[in-house]
Amino acid sequence: GDRMWHFAVSVFLVELYGNSLLLTAVYGLVVAGSVLLLGAIIGDWVDKNSRLKVAQTSLVVQNASVILCGIILMIVFLFKTQLLTLYHGWLLTMCYILVITIANIANLASTATAITIQRDWIVVVAGEDRSKLADMNATIRRIDQLTNILAPMAVGQIMTFGSPMIGCGFISGWNLMSMCVEYLLLWKVYQKTPTLAVKSAKVEESELKQLNVKKESDMKPAEGVQLIVEKDVTGFEPQQEKEVSCTARIAEPFITFRDGWVAYYNQPVFLAGMGLAFLYMTVLGFDCITTGYAYTQGLSGSVLSLLMGASAVTGIMGTVAFTWLRHKCGLVRTGLISGIAQFACLVLCAISVFMPGSPLDLTVSPFADISARLFESEPLPTIASPEDKPEMFFATGMPNVLNGSTTPANSDPEMSPEPVPLISVSLLFAGVIAARVGLWSFDLTVTQLLQENVVESERGIINGVQNSMNYLLDLLHFIMVILAPNPEAFGLLVLISVSFVAMGHIMYFRFAQKILGKQLFVCCTPDPKAVSDSLPPGNTSTV
Repeated sequence: GDRMWHFAVSVFLVELYGNSLLLTAVYGLVVAGSVLLLGAIIGDWVDKNSRLKVAQTSLVVQNASVILCGIILMIVFLFKTQLLTLYHGWLLTMCYILVITIANIANLASTATAITIQRDWIVVVAGEDRSKLADMNATIRRIDQLTNILAPMAVGQIMTFGSPMIGCGFISGWNLMSMCVEYLLLWKVYQKTPTLAVKSAKVEESELKQLNVKKESDMKPAEGVQLIVEKDVTGFEPQQEKEVSCTARIAEPFITFRDGWVAYYNQPVFLAGMGLAFLYMTVLGFDCITTGYAYTQGLSGSVLSLLMGASAVTGIMGTVAFTWLRHKCGLVRTGLISGIAQFACLVLCAISVFMPGSPLDLTVSPFADISARLFESEPLPTIASPEDKPEMFFATGMPNVLNGSTTPANSDPEMSPEPVPLISVSLLFAGVIAARVGLWSFDLTVTQLLQENVVESERGIINGVQNSMNYLLDLLHFIMVILAPNPEAFGLLVLISVSFVAMGHIMYFRFAQKILGKQLFVCCTPDPKAVSDSLPPGNTSTV
């Protein structure tokens, strides 16, 4: 249900606003900004309340918000003409604002659900068995990949053969049923796992943590990692109870926000988390930007759907590779190998920028489009002149969107008299699809590192800040596209994306080097004896 809604809400907003991406862009900005600002506060709420209460509350709020949004959208679709005439259209505008607000609440609740289930419950259910934890993480990610394929297909078919209103009704009904089923399943898991009812107090968790608390019996090579000292965070020290003033209550969210980011910085896995966040600063994914670019390069919708299916398959392969590599080489080395594999595949994307068919033109300023709007106050044409048609075929969809036109640049079959070489776009998507293996394996590695090394009382707030970091870098990548939307600049965006991925993996390499030291490049170490020089001698040991 959640995947259906994430896919459909953008389509509904486009349909409502006359096939314009304005509402979708506003919604994306609101969602990213909300998680960026409230991620730490949501995580702190997860930490301070019982697991069952958090899971049930976030589940009900998320699904109830989706259901309510669906009902409002159905009403708008039914009575849009009448709403346009009431109060000069302000009533319809209020409906748009209400839909975006409630949808944002649903996304925040979904974030809380993901933190509590995928970052906390799963760790408690797995217990001390790290192999079981890895298998559960990989299984959840495979389910996520499959739902990313099936959910859009289901909603798309319903909206194609029915109508957007029918799609809204279907999603609302589905979420109502799924909420009841998920609620019961959560209750059963909670009943079968008594340890979920016990939540360690923050004052009891100042002990040392290690990357692998227990050496798995089925792991042949030892990880060779040292105990990691949990750094004290003053923001979480217990305080004496006293009356809270109104000013203190107002300042509490800001203090929580500050303490959350300070605690995140002091985590031993800080560099690994930052490395993962940097991977979000990229246009090398199957989002609206890259798919729009593919359309302008001559790829049809059916070809794109096949490419998206192939990316999902390689993503599932990445989850399989994660479990195999972790068993053979250990968790930390798995992240290093996955990062190298991802970057090696993305080199193909960098090469594609300079191949035949690439629209890269360094003689054209990447900011020409936006500067023409802001400083010359002259709208750029949405339809190319005859002599410009060959170049316009390479255009991304972004200039047309900014001009308020929704007509694709290549909608006219006579737009380009000469065939466009597909070498560049083929190399681009080959690299993107192949890189999914390393990407998802690396993502699972960092996820498990956070699960194993963050103390129980701080799992919520740390993972909330991690989500905020992810959204921050994702937001920066959209800003980058807005600032340089002209087609000649897409190659530069690809090179910048590859650079950020490289920086992310360099951060992870530094983290792995601190942990494993000289044992980093030794996959099989039956009797490791290396101790990290970066840790105090009295607080280190080998596993």
